[in-house]
Amino acid sequence: MKILVFGAGGQVGREVSRAARPASFELLALDKAASDISNLSAVSKVIERHKPDLVINLAAHTAVDRAESEAETAWAVNCAGAANITEVCGETTTPLIHLSTDYVFDGCKPAPYLEDDAVNPLNVYGRSKEAGERAVRAVMHHVILRTAWVYGAYGTNFVKTMLRLAADRQVLRVVADQYGCPTAAADIAAALITIARQIGQGSADWGTFHFAGAGSTSWHGMAEEIVRLAERFGAWPGASRRRVEPITTEQYKAPARRPMNSRLDCGKITASFGISPSPWQSSLAAVVRELVEKTGR
Repeated sequence: MKILVFGAGGQVGREVSRAARPASFELLALDKAASDISNLSAVSKVIERHKPDLVINLAAHTAVDRAESEAETAWAVNCAGAANITEVCGETTTPLIHLSTDYVFDGCKPAPYLEDDAVNPLNVYGRSKEAGERAVRAVMHHVILRTAWVYGAYGTNFVKTMLRLAADRQVLRVVADQYGCPTAAADIAAALITIARQIGQGSADWGTFHFAGAGSTSWHGMAEEIVRLAERFGAWPGASRRRVEPITTEQYKAPARRPMNSRLDCGKITASFGISPSPWQSSLAAVVRELVEKTGR
């Protein structure tokens, strides 16, 4: 089985490349420099040249706050780019897996979100990703995988930001009234590989699925766990313990509005693919350990 991955240079894409090494298929990993998905001609040429059995689209403009001032770029990648890939996959009858986000929801629901709950994104990032989902649904054989609060050993993410700030500060102030499911990029990669295998075997279900770390917390709760784990793994030796103080969304004053509840219900993906998310705390521990050992802090 030959799999073509757009967005392979991102944090999930890097983990897909790591996870695929012992797998029984050929992986064609393309980053932005290799193929700009906002260019339909470039997408068409690369898919027609490689003739993959499956396309995975991980390419996205994921800087949520920056998207507010870079709306044109966000829409070009998250919506038009997804539409371009979908158009070519439809013409070549190539199955497509597309990675999406919890930010398609407005956060007003008190319980975890199901796949068929109404969408109502609050910011440019969420609106462009929701439009990309609608474009992907135009091709018959597709899997849209929504995930949340992604972090990992590569790229820019909340875990790496907290570790960087904690290296220089005794006190971190972190939003405590937004709730979600932290999800390791490596866990997303493993889920994608499982789905890809089942597509290759002709036993996959199609449609929209949620995949996120099991359990939920606030950004503040996640930051507290990051600091606790980092100190346990030997970060900042000799320094006094870091404190994480809670603040409100209003106090943080980010450019982009965010949903107060980003929790995702993952029952459907377990029933369809046998994929059971790991507890967010255990996956976080593995990533923090890797980062601390790599950087020494």
